[in-house]
Amino acid sequence: MNKHDCIKALRSCVNFRGAAHVGVVITFTTSILRYLRPILHSHARDASVAFKHKRVLVATIMNSLLKYLLILLGLISVIINIVLICLNSNRLPKCMSQQPQESLQVTHSDKSLVFADLTAEEYKSVRDYMWAQKHLKISHSLTAKSSENFLFLIDLSLPRKADVLRYLDSSGQKPAREASVVVFYGEHGYLKEYVVGPLSGQLQYRDVTQKKYNTSELPFTARTVTIGEYVQLFTFLSQVFQKLEKPLSESFGYIPRKRKLLPFEGMPRGIKSGDRKTWISFFRDFSGMYIHPVGFEILVNHESSNSSNWTVDRLLYNGQYFDTIDEFMARYKANNLKKIVYKEIPNHASLKPRKKPSGLGPQQYYLQGKRYSVKNNQVIYLDWSFAFGLSSLTGMRVFDVRFKGERIAYELSVQEAMSVYGSVTPGMILTKFLDSSIGIGRFAHELVRGVDCPYAATYVDTYRYIDTNVTQRFRNSICVFEHDIGRPLRRHFSDFFHNGYGGMANSALVFRTITAIGNYDYIWDFIFYQSGSVEARVHATGYISSSFKDDGNLQYGHQVAENVLGNIHTHFINFKVDLDILGVKNIFQTKDMVYKEVPLPWMPSAKAKIPQLVEQQIKTEKEAAMLHGVKTPRYLHIASNQTNRWGHHRSYRLQVVSFAGDHLPESESTERSMSWARCFPICFFLSSRYKVAITKHKDEEQTSSSLYSQNYMWSPYVDFSKYIEDNEMIVNEDLVAWVTAGFLHIPHAEDIPNTVTIGNGGGVILRPHNYFNEDPSIHSPDGVYFIPGSESDCEYNKMACLEKDQCSSTLEPFTYHGFEGVMKFD
Repeated sequence: MNKHDCIKALRSCVNFRGAAHVGVVITFTTSILRYLRPILHSHARDASVAFKHKRVLVATIMNSLLKYLLILLGLISVIINIVLICLNSNRLPKCMSQQPQESLQVTHSDKSLVFADLTAEEYKSVRDYMWAQKHLKISHSLTAKSSENFLFLIDLSLPRKADVLRYLDSSGQKPAREASVVVFYGEHGYLKEYVVGPLSGQLQYRDVTQKKYNTSELPFTARTVTIGEYVQLFTFLSQVFQKLEKPLSESFGYIPRKRKLLPFEGMPRGIKSGDRKTWISFFRDFSGMYIHPVGFEILVNHESSNSSNWTVDRLLYNGQYFDTIDEFMARYKANNLKKIVYKEIPNHASLKPRKKPSGLGPQQYYLQGKRYSVKNNQVIYLDWSFAFGLSSLTGMRVFDVRFKGERIAYELSVQEAMSVYGSVTPGMILTKFLDSSIGIGRFAHELVRGVDCPYAATYVDTYRYIDTNVTQRFRNSICVFEHDIGRPLRRHFSDFFHNGYGGMANSALVFRTITAIGNYDYIWDFIFYQSGSVEARVHATGYISSSFKDDGNLQYGHQVAENVLGNIHTHFINFKVDLDILGVKNIFQTKDMVYKEVPLPWMPSAKAKIPQLVEQQIKTEKEAAMLHGVKTPRYLHIASNQTNRWGHHRSYRLQVVSFAGDHLPESESTERSMSWARCFPICFFLSSRYKVAITKHKDEEQTSSSLYSQNYMWSPYVDFSKYIEDNEMIVNEDLVAWVTAGFLHIPHAEDIPNTVTIGNGGGVILRPHNYFNEDPSIHSPDGVYFIPGSESDCEYNKMACLEKDQCSSTLEPFTYHGFEGVMKFD
């Protein structure tokens, strides 16, 4: 190899890319060595001869070898540097993780902390304070028995709205930070609620039970079942199973301490106030147990706080009822019933992929860094800002929602998630789940990167104290991300006259959490669009509830597996929408259309029916409760008395998206505890009273449901219908909209192994309606515009120069700690 060969190899290295770099360098190195080998051998041979004849030349030989060795090392160094240059010459720069702070349109403010969830230290401080009140005799045990006093819940006590607005808008005093506390007094047989505060000073507690619920104490049977009571229930069931071991083994494959039967409860726990009698259905010991019913159910009476007094009141086996365990055992031994014979079956509920995953779907990353920022409990995104929290009972909520500096909503929050089931079996026939009575936010576990949220999303930890004796941390249980919806926000291609294109990608900010409540998983999204709209949306997934297939129960669903009926049910989701449109003095307007016959102006003898706008202002709460029996206007507005440039009331429209089933008839005894669900839209039935309700804001009317509604449905302590019955004026008042969305779910074969989110959801969109003088997104940095000849001009078309902004994403390693917060019963 001569000098020109070396230069040629170097040039090849610079010009080649990727894997070719290494191959070229290896070739080049090999050629160099071939070039040097005969020279080195020649000198070595000459040196050997010289050594034999002239020993004085040893030093000269060593110097010669050292010189060539240094030349070789120098060449190797050059080669290594060329390799590094080749490998890095075309590498993309790393993407920025965050845009510079000055690029954001809004700045963070610590005033958002007035809405912040309690910190781990605050939870501990309140718990220790309540434990220190010796006269309350509160147990410190996680598994406190029903007969003991138990500190069930600590959560933020929201300050009065007027106090908060003075603090936010008028430099008023910061409201005192306080905690809401719920204690179950098993020793005395009642429940109490307290407010503890101020959290920044000397703690004191005050009893607020009378003020909130108009009673000095709440009935003990209204409480939810705690982990401690579950431990007692499972112990009771194990004792029952000892008496039933033979039929359980022969019918369901039950083997003590080896192959279990898993319980699932029906709710409410009885048929009247004061009952605490729960039908418990049993399922095979599989993952996804909810679609493996075995056809065995028992009714447990656990009204007494002393578990030794609990009893089995009824049994159901393969569609046959028995009054006592003894009756069932006698008839089983005598073969005087229809028996179930156990057989092994595969787990059709397993979510383990049937094939090993081999692909990776599209991933998103931020070319110029994230255009939003999360600090403390506040998010800012382009022109948006809001504070956020996660209530243990009601779940996700945002406060002080502002667009371009103006408050659009004081509060947007989830209130309740309800489902009503149909079945012929007792475990499902009366079931009406009210999830806030268990805790919606309580079950917000860690989100899985790349599945539950985009991998590069921002993740936020939350802390909770509910049904525990120590503050629990739930890592990465909220995610925030900007997302291209994949459908333009707006666009137009001009084919006639002024040819051109103008459009804008629909990039929006998503604030999300996911709650896994028993069998169902709810995906909660608040979405902030650049057009000034906000959407509150829910999608359901997880497992359907099922019952053992029996005679006549195909009226209540479809068969989805062997001996498995997927039960028909409805989902209702209630949202609180406290809009403040240019202040708290608002009105409620409705708009719709009618066809009106009019003469043609140029030909009066001819007539045509054309759409005409119909507008109305609603003045009282009862009028604003959208009656089902009367045609409901399709446009519902919370409006200011201020007008835009064109003289129209500046307003936000409530647009509800829902496919819910029929609301429970008012004649049903449990209907009052879910009267808010009469408010749901776009469903046609005779029994519902109203679809959307507008009420005057009151701090006392903070939620539409309560912790006690599930087990006290027949005489609920929060009866939403009473919010409307006082029929207050709603003209120039602070207004709150209570909106219910949902969907009817008739389970089908494709719900196995579990339900997909597509089509299973609903929500409400808050849309500006004459609030602005034009669409605010016209000012977005994402707009695209070009005309013939300017297609490649980057000034108004960033897409034309996208390759200049290419970068490689920087991803955090995948981690998951979600199993740390699961319920344990030992």
